Amino acid sequence: MIKENKRILMITSLIILLPVLVGLLLWHQLPEQIPVHFNSEGVADSYQSKLWGVTFIYLVIFACHWFAAIITSVDPRRRNISSKIYRLVLWICPVISVFVGVTIYGTALNWPWVNINFMANLLLGVIFIVIGNYLPKCRQNYTIGIKLPWTLSDTENWDRTHRFAGKIWMLCGVLEIIVGFLPIAQFEIVTIALILLATIPVAVYSYLLYRKKMG
Repeated sequence: MIKENKRILMITSLIILLPVLVGLLLWHQLPEQIPVHFNSEGVADSYQSKLWGVTFIYLVIFACHWFAAIITSVDPRRRNISSKIYRLVLWICPVISVFVGVTIYGTALNWPWVNINFMANLLLGVIFIVIGNYLPKCRQNYTIGIKLPWTLSDTENWDRTHRFAGKIWMLCGVLEIIVGFLPIAQFEIVTIALILLATIPVAVYSYLLYRKKMG
């Protein structure tokens, strides 16, 4: 799969490393200590050196990107993974890298339009919606999807679970985006609640299908 998608893999890899180039161009404007973590109110509460903030974070994301690409390509059921879904996997880390770059550099340089909470909710919401749209199209494999003992052992359970999960994830995505527009201080709690909503009902639904079939 890597060979067939090497062009996209190269493009996405370069996008992941783009914030490194931007950081080097902004090097003399950036403070010696760069914010790398933010509390529930979007205020920076942890700092690292400028070198760490400009390079290390994106190298970690780069490594995760290639790990995901390789693991997916060697899946024993990789023939069930469509090219569209594989490309979706390849675009997740680049989007995260750009988001991290904008939030970290924007906060360090006091860009007035950078709103951490709003941007985080918007990003999570879009990810939920996009993944939710693709879940029903995801065929049985060991890498991508709702991987439970009963979904991996039963194609019908897999398909029905992913159709149900797609609806739940898209709903959670819409709610996540709406949260970004609301004056909610502890938005992390809401986000955790939505993640639980996107996972627990799906697992329960899948298990009930399994129990029903087993009689």
